[in-house]
Amino acid sequence: MLNLPHHLIRSLLWLSFFAAILLAWWMMYAMAMQMGLNWYGARVGMMDMAGMPPMDSLRMLVPMWAVMMVAMMGPTFIHTLTTYEALIKSANGSWAGWFGVVAGYFAVWVAFAVAIALLQSGLMRLGWLDMFGQSTMLWATSALLVVVGWFQFTWLKEVCHGVCHAPMQYFLGNWRPGGAGGLRMGLGLGAYCVVCCWGYMALGFAGGAMNLLWMGLATLLMVLEKLPQVAHYVMRPAGALLIVAGLALAGRAAGLY
Repeated sequence: MLNLPHHLIRSLLWLSFFAAILLAWWMMYAMAMQMGLNWYGARVGMMDMAGMPPMDSLRMLVPMWAVMMVAMMGPTFIHTLTTYEALIKSANGSWAGWFGVVAGYFAVWVAFAVAIALLQSGLMRLGWLDMFGQSTMLWATSALLVVVGWFQFTWLKEVCHGVCHAPMQYFLGNWRPGGAGGLRMGLGLGAYCVVCCWGYMALGFAGGAMNLLWMGLATLLMVLEKLPQVAHYVMRPAGALLIVAGLALAGRAAGLY
């Protein structure tokens, strides 16, 4: 990093990190307003399509999902970054390594953004999603809720969640010094985090990909899941609620009420 005082580098990096999160949320809000949507994804105005690519175009969906990843996953990564920062003093960590961890982590999430944008584009062309990324089929929404809820109870979720909410163990077992080492560790952390949290992202197809309320609730749940003191009080109850909601929606889809 630049030959600057430790406290100045720290301040610049953290301020940049939080500024990127705030900018991402503002961009998502601006996109929702441009589409004529309110904060919970309901249509309240006219869509301004001036200069916008088609709604099912990857030129539209990839940037949208990439910005969404920064907005939603940035707050969940703070615990991991403060853990790495502690190792700058107690081990041979560095601010270049800190930056590398951030870059690697979000590189994985941007790759996931490309994948989920491809999925959304395909489902929109099949008519399974509307122009705002919301499922048009009750049975599909029900199945998604149940699958995401079930995943909360799986061994795979437990393993990946363990890395996310206890990053010190990951760093100690996979330590690499310098910026390149930080990048490598960030890629690994991002991979674990994608497996841990993919379900919350997929739920955007249930509530609408541009539903800011869903984004906020999902971000809050993921933040709580990564806090060691409360994680296990949130993960499985959230799964149970999702399963119940999915089964209730299945009953509605079957015409039971």
